[in-house]
Amino acid sequence: MASISEFRRGMAIMFNNDIYLITEFQHVTQSRGRAMVRTKLKNVKTGRVIDNTFRETDKVEAVRLDEKEMQYLYSDTENYYFMNTETFEQIPLPGEMIEDQTKFLKEGMLVKVLFHGETPITSELPTTVDLKVIEAEPAVRGDTAGNVTKWVTLETNARLEVPPFINEGDTIRIDTRTGAYVSRA
Repeated sequence: MASISEFRRGMAIMFNNDIYLITEFQHVTQSRGRAMVRTKLKNVKTGRVIDNTFRETDKVEAVRLDEKEMQYLYSDTENYYFMNTETFEQIPLPGEMIEDQTKFLKEGMLVKVLFHGETPITSELPTTVDLKVIEAEPAVRGDTAGNVTKWVTLETNARLEVPPFINEGDTIRIDTRTGAYVSRA
């Protein structure tokens, strides 16, 4: 059993007879010193996100997830296929399971896949990825007032705002947690 003081982002817990990942949490202290934690929990089976508040006296069951490094191979209309780099076993993950990560996922990339027993639960991209710019809007000459950006299309067909000096053919580094430009690679 885990107390609410042990909550952290990415922690898996058993809640309402399902496994949930903590995507956000905030410690809140009310009058008379009662501590609570407001959380956003993501159901690993359905992908549904719910809000829940835990009191300091609540105990939840922490779920142990095993992490395996896997290589992304390809996708079809429904699934994304990953290969275990040690056993060469291939597993499919449904598109709903990795949803917003697909815009930064490219073939051959190493990804952490979390398992509960033998069942894959979710995947985690590296913190940063390097992707090539395949299309870039021209920068407006002389427009230097304020924080100027322009839109580019990456090799994964994701669109991203970047500084005006980024051109077609450049490789840029992106933070996968926020989806923001970091630097040239």
